Amino acid sequence: MAHIHLAWELGSGLGHVSRLKPIAIELARRGHEVSMSLRDLVVTRSAWLPLDLACVQAPVFLHQTVGLPKRAASLAEIALAHGYLEGGVLDALFEGWRALIARFGPALVVADYAPTATLAARALGIPAMAIGLGFAVPPAGRPLPSIRWSGELEPGRLAAAESRLVHSANHALRATGVAPLTRGSELFRGDRALLCDWPELDCYARGPLADGETWFGPNFDPAAGDAPRWPLGEGPRVFAYLKGTHRDTETVLRALVDRGCRTLCYLRGIDSGKPPPVEHALLAYSPGPVNLEAALDEAALCVCHAGGGTTAQSLLAGVPLLLLPSQAEQELNARAIERLGAGVAVVQGRAPGEALARLLDEGHFRGAARSFAERHRGFSHERQTRDLCDTIERTLPRGANGPTT
Repeated sequence: MAHIHLAWELGSGLGHVSRLKPIAIELARRGHEVSMSLRDLVVTRSAWLPLDLACVQAPVFLHQTVGLPKRAASLAEIALAHGYLEGGVLDALFEGWRALIARFGPALVVADYAPTATLAARALGIPAMAIGLGFAVPPAGRPLPSIRWSGELEPGRLAAAESRLVHSANHALRATGVAPLTRGSELFRGDRALLCDWPELDCYARGPLADGETWFGPNFDPAAGDAPRWPLGEGPRVFAYLKGTHRDTETVLRALVDRGCRTLCYLRGIDSGKPPPVEHALLAYSPGPVNLEAALDEAALCVCHAGGGTTAQSLLAGVPLLLLPSQAEQELNARAIERLGAGVAVVQGRAPGEALARLLDEGHFRGAARSFAERHRGFSHERQTRDLCDTIERTLPRGANGPTT
């Protein structure tokens, strides 16, 4: 039996815990000891509490960094805004992670968007694997690429950010005696990458993978959420998973009403008493998360912010997407879906109503989504979890591997 530590440091939302939870359950079933450090213990409590395993607050950067561009152009710039701008600041986070990992004494660290966890594991001589969607697991052996939808960047900007990132990381490593980093991708990939994506959805369009890598497919919890309750009527059913803070949420909901769509919407905040932005008999607001598998089985269209889990489930169901990205990762996901021809993104001044009309009136979008679903018809969430855990076990140091059943 081995001790395996699962870590989440950067990013927000439930996708990180949804990815780690089935892995934790399966590893524990196989006889391993599992612990977790999570960026957010509060929002995710209902997910991890039933697991009956050690779960602690991850060391995270709590302050606002000034002097950086408002919109990050690479993973390096994201990390600079979260503690990597100055070596002395990173030292504090690094020591926190090193103490946490040393306390648990794992044989292996599995890091979900957790670069400082991989850095601390490197210092402790513990192998670290990175797991995540393509965005958080960049291509190996190359400078960190741009994460912008479009537009020219200042000459040398990407290289300068990566250089500063690597310098800060090596500042933290300076007294440990381990080999310094040479590229920023080493922070986000660890010793081995578990790429939970498909090539068609890869936001970097990276082409062939490095030797020994594979596409495991996106992670999500297919059984989570309540059964869908659709508004009455005869119009097409549309599932919407939105945030009220997005500038186009109200406009899109009104456009759906105008088109006669029966829309079931999960809008964060409504469940805690916030008034809905649009009220109509054709709009039903779910009081909690909706079972996506059941909803998409009956939907003609999905409207969301281009999160990896939601878009993957929609495409597996053969349902096209209206995408309202609000940050860089979502923009890149949306661009990949547009490349597939299975959705339209509302970006750079595009009108939400026109995008909706195209998706409802032009059948090729649904055809592209159904073609994707057919190509991945054999995908199994349960088999994916087993494959991921098999790979994790094969990466354990010799003598630390536990029983596999």
